[in-house]
Amino acid sequence: MFSHEKIWEAIDSLAARHDLTPSGLARKAGLDPTAFNKSKRSSADGRQRWPSTESIHKILEATGSTIEDFMAFLVPVGRGSSLPDGAFPPQVSPIPLLGFAQAGAGGFFDDGGFPAGQGWDVVEFPASPAHKPGVYALEVQGDSMMPLYRDGDVLIVEPGAQVRRNDRVVVRTREGEVMAKVLARQTPRTIELMSLNPEHPGRTLEATDVDWIARIIWASQ
Repeated sequence: MFSHEKIWEAIDSLAARHDLTPSGLARKAGLDPTAFNKSKRSSADGRQRWPSTESIHKILEATGSTIEDFMAFLVPVGRGSSLPDGAFPPQVSPIPLLGFAQAGAGGFFDDGGFPAGQGWDVVEFPASPAHKPGVYALEVQGDSMMPLYRDGDVLIVEPGAQVRRNDRVVVRTREGEVMAKVLARQTPRTIELMSLNPEHPGRTLEATDVDWIARIIWASQ
């Protein structure tokens, strides 16, 4: 998986290729001029901030670049680094995308919590050996997950992955409620969840009331 540092370095490299500063690139793309400032790449508490897929789309469009151009900055073959013999650079592939509000409706998931049925959109996301089949994206809607996740942020979710204490997870109940929380504790009988928003209380669910639980592996912010 690409690191936080590499993603931001790729944005800096794209700006430099077009004789722009990061601020100039943001301005050219119609974004806040400070969007790519180094001070914006982590929060006051040290939490990493990631550029959104929308921001990356806008800077590619503004510079007339392709996603392959951007990927080349992430895997700079021939610039002091190399790939193993016979290996290919990571590719970008579409994965299913759904809004949180829609995720609570029936027909979008199978019994294991994997994408199924019709009505999914798609979003481009870098594929690598670490990404297992079945990953999908959920778009945050509303402010119930503030300050960690904002309206419009995209969460990449891996169903079927082992979840551990303090993992950020998406949970769907058998009644169709879908929520993003932090796993506090899981026993054969109950699942305890901590809220991402301090204004919202934590939840304790009976294991039998949970349809599925999936780990969040990446988020655009």
